[in-house]
Amino acid sequence: MTTLVASAVTAGYGSRAVLRGCDLALRSGEVVAIIGPNGAGKSTLLRCLAGLLRPTSGSVLLDGDPIAALPRGRLARRVAVVPQVFETLFPFTVREIAGLGRVSWLGPLGTRSPADLAAVERALAALELSPFAERRIDQLSGGERQRAVLAMALAQEADVLLLDEPTVHLDPGHQRALLARVRELAHERGLVVAAVLHDLNLAAALADRIAVVRDGRVVRDGPPAAVLDGPLVAEVFGPGLVVGSRDGLPFVLPDR
Repeated sequence: MTTLVASAVTAGYGSRAVLRGCDLALRSGEVVAIIGPNGAGKSTLLRCLAGLLRPTSGSVLLDGDPIAALPRGRLARRVAVVPQVFETLFPFTVREIAGLGRVSWLGPLGTRSPADLAAVERALAALELSPFAERRIDQLSGGERQRAVLAMALAQEADVLLLDEPTVHLDPGHQRALLARVRELAHERGLVVAAVLHDLNLAAALADRIAVVRDGRVVRDGPPAAVLDGPLVAEVFGPGLVVGSRDGLPFVLPDR
């Protein structure tokens, strides 16, 4: 069982505090959607969980160990991050993009072992990208490109997968397909998965838990049906939204 726990985390940029005593516990085999209004601190929380931003107070523990104390190479083998936007100056193939996820595992001369090559092929197969392996990333659709970036994270074979708005620029069908596959992998492989999402309906349909961030704190955390109700949505996102339910799951629509 892998755990990643943020406890009373305060963090920000320069003199500007963004997180203020934030708490969130993640564990193996579940997908946690982090939602909240713009500027609430969602991406900052993800950066702290990834060890990319050091809190000014509080702690982030990976299996009980402070991530700030872990060697960078060891942390890179355990925590994979999928950014909002992945840019490359070179027209890498899909296989080469996935291979970037093995950098922290390479030998002293940067040579790839049979284990590295096998990890890349497993990642491509898991996302049904093997037929596209030799295609350049600039020749892919938005959905295929996002899956290639996710393959890079899977090839890392980390215990923790952190996604910052992974469905940005994707159409609804590709959004659902990507998150559904992430959920399958989390359940099959026992991964710790947290994803910053703006689409409340995607979060409700595909996350095991929803953590709501407002003003730098997690104000509610639990199963979608227990989190997304009318009063909470109105308090956090403002008026003009209606919360309904179908098959036990909440959905949110604009009020006409």
